Amino acid sequence: MVPENYKVPVPQEFASLPQLQGRAKVEMVVKKADGSKFDLEGRLYDEAKLVMVVDGWNAPVTAGNFVDLVSKGFYDSMKISRSDGFVVQTGKPDSGPEGYVPTGAKEPRRVPLEIFVKGDNAPMYGETTEEDGRGFAATTLPFQAYGALGMARSEFDNNSGSSQFFWLLFDSDLTPAGKNFMDGRYACFGYTVSGADFLRDIRVGDTIVSARVVEGIDKLQKTGKSESPSYAV
Repeated sequence: MVPENYKVPVPQEFASLPQLQGRAKVEMVVKKADGSKFDLEGRLYDEAKLVMVVDGWNAPVTAGNFVDLVSKGFYDSMKISRSDGFVVQTGKPDSGPEGYVPTGAKEPRRVPLEIFVKGDNAPMYGETTEEDGRGFAATTLPFQAYGALGMARSEFDNNSGSSQFFWLLFDSDLTPAGKNFMDGRYACFGYTVSGADFLRDIRVGDTIVSARVVEGIDKLQKTGKSESPSYAV
């Protein structure tokens, strides 16, 4: 049980970013780029409906950033940019900077790498578990489910996340929980709880026609301060 009024502690340097203090449910609807149907083992569907639970108890900043963008309609009409059998990725605007640029800002809003190691009292920021000297330490949100949600970032910049995220097409033979290169290196912030099978048939160019926060929007907290924190890691 989570104590009433409990808040996951977030360092002051990241306090200007949206935070999800709790869990939220997001529904996305995807359609084929060419107007064809999704094929799930011979059954045809006009659209793919995905329902995801986003976990702010274990990834308050990453989850808060995502729910904030969904609530703004940022992902509506967004195209799938990657589908390679390992991940399905989206969130890259067709033009301009590769991320979400707040109104009045010149640069994208950046989100730090956020990893919550089991046994810790709060997430750590800006470092992988390997960089922190803990290697394959177990995390509270492991990449151990088909459709696990991860924050995309540049390979050599831990704090380069913005709006791009991915669904992991989990394969226990390739990514065993606790022994894969994803846990502790990328931020997992939730799981797909309905419609994950559609991910197998989502391709580059398919479009998210709608993304909505259907539960938990009241858990989203915004400070109203500057959205461009400086990172000190």
